[in-house]
Amino acid sequence: MTQTLTLRRPDDWHLHLRDGDMLRAVLPHTTAHFARAIIMPNLVPPVVTAADARAYRDRIMAALPLGADFTPLMTLYLTENTDPADVEAAHAEGLVHAVKLYPAGATTNSASGVSDFAKVAPVLETMARIGLPLCTHGEVTDGDVDIFDREAVFIDRVLDPIRRDHPDLKVVMEHITTANAVDYVRASNGNLAATITTHHLVINRNHILAGGIKPHYYCLPVAKREEHRRALCAAATSGEARFFLGTDSAPHTDANKLLPCGCAGCFTAPNTMSILAQVFENHDALDRLEGFTSLHGPAFYGLPANEATLTLVRETPEHPDHIDTPDGPVTVFDPQIPLHWTA
Repeated sequence: MTQTLTLRRPDDWHLHLRDGDMLRAVLPHTTAHFARAIIMPNLVPPVVTAADARAYRDRIMAALPLGADFTPLMTLYLTENTDPADVEAAHAEGLVHAVKLYPAGATTNSASGVSDFAKVAPVLETMARIGLPLCTHGEVTDGDVDIFDREAVFIDRVLDPIRRDHPDLKVVMEHITTANAVDYVRASNGNLAATITTHHLVINRNHILAGGIKPHYYCLPVAKREEHRRALCAAATSGEARFFLGTDSAPHTDANKLLPCGCAGCFTAPNTMSILAQVFENHDALDRLEGFTSLHGPAFYGLPANEATLTLVRETPEHPDHIDTPDGPVTVFDPQIPLHWTA
């Protein structure tokens, strides 16, 4: 039985770091394992311009733990007023590595997102020309669409038309949650990829709703039926290069989770690598973990794989059940499966 597993240092292709005190509290839990991360721009106010991204990057770098080797890969928040020239300049500078599409109202801090997709066509045309990926939060927000169907409807109503209108645009379907999304990626050309979170590999909607509501498993997109979780596991462990890790680790204080209208998000940064190693071992796919965490993402984004390595050891990990922040405690995601790997 394998006792150690050494991988190229992994990257996180979808990460929320927040800002201020919360940023300083959660960042060390990512830098402990990850060399790079695509940083989500849904702050208040959002990261809309190159100047915003530059300032946010500087705050992240100032918050790095002593000796940490970590590169934040910045993104811009797409709005109906986004300037294509500013996007192109930010990309040329090497500052911005993607633009994030939030349908207005889809998730945390998405009120500034897009309602009229025709208005962002000039930005998408520029991105296609310069090779800058579009990262999508793939849910519609129409009140008549069931929350468990929003991802599948987004593919039909929004994503497929965008890709037909902009066939050269590179697109990352972030935090996919359905077999529909897995099938769509597999049926598409090489300009499309998808990230899969740690938590969607281990929970289904029963974890949220069965036996009482469990707010710490509530996330957006919401976890779906068990058949969809199994499809995600099959995709993640398949070795297919267009599926890679984006944790969507999203810290919220317990006070903001445990409300009549609580925040969506799972904080997985501290224990993601232990959970993933267990999931891949359970699927007899430990030899494919490095591809999912360390190789497929850089290849799609046109970046080199990391030269440094991370070694996992077969031993029961000791993860905290929460971390303390100046704003209050943040609960760490509990996978509810035995873990036998420590990063």
